[in-house]
Amino acid sequence: MLDWVVVFLVLAMLAGVFGFTGIAAEAAGIAVILFYIFLALLAISIVMKILSGKKPLD
Repeated sequence: MLDWVVVFLVLAMLAGVFGFTGIAAEAAGIAVILFYIFLALLAISIVMKILSGKKPLD
């Protein structure tokens, strides 16, 4: 699950770069929203992983 969060966070960051540089100005608002959503999902996933007490697989 953490892998998917990281993938979507990277996608949101790429969309943000394109939106903020003027390449796709109309996508900037959506990119900001996606960035914060996936950043929150990443933080929640990390906290849940820490609280579960399981060690990562080798």
